[in-house]
Amino acid sequence: MMDDDRVKILIVDDDVHIAELISLHMEKQGYDTYEVHSGNEVIEVFKQYAPHMVLLDIMLPGKDGYQLCREIRQLSNVPIIMLTAKGEVFDKVLGLEMGADDYIVKPFDSKELVARVKAVLRRYESKTEPEIKKIAFPNLLINQNTYLVTYHDKEMSLPPKEFELLSFLAAHPNQVFTRETLLDKIWGYEFVGDTRTVDVHIKRIREKMKEDDVWSIKTIWGVGYKFDVKI
Repeated sequence: MMDDDRVKILIVDDDVHIAELISLHMEKQGYDTYEVHSGNEVIEVFKQYAPHMVLLDIMLPGKDGYQLCREIRQLSNVPIIMLTAKGEVFDKVLGLEMGADDYIVKPFDSKELVARVKAVLRRYESKTEPEIKKIAFPNLLINQNTYLVTYHDKEMSLPPKEFELLSFLAAHPNQVFTRETLLDKIWGYEFVGDTRTVDVHIKRIREKMKEDDVWSIKTIWGVGYKFDVKI
């Protein structure tokens, strides 16, 4: 495993041919890659390799992608893109609920995969901007530089997509956004998903931060969501 300044991508797929093909496309973009073909080896490799992104297949020998996604999330907020041959909405939603940032269904076009990887990395790396950007409400502080949220004096680290969604809504208090607009603003035009993606992430945020007396994320039925502030 090499240690240099290049972005490191961990590729997890039991199909050696697919993993090698993905690795080839990623390395053409200047990324360093490391391949793993068994679910039982992933966590140990993850700890040693310290990747900046994980491309994670769902169907694996040993631990499956869902379990691995949960375990990686306990260790890090590194971006995760799920790779799956399953196209059913249930599988996509479950992957997002486990903490994945994006998903792509096999067979996929190499240009689409590269675009997804670049888009996720751009969003994730934007937090390194030097200007201090904070959004504050009673019992809530959102630090857009560190991607950390302080909620009722407790610091928490949300997965990138959850943080970006909360941050965007909180930056526009009492403004209603459709699910389609939120998809575009948070996931970008490269993301080929449906509005259920937004619902999944809102649900996860609400589970971690219950409604406050002053602010809350409100569902506007038939439209979308808003960050409701009562002051």
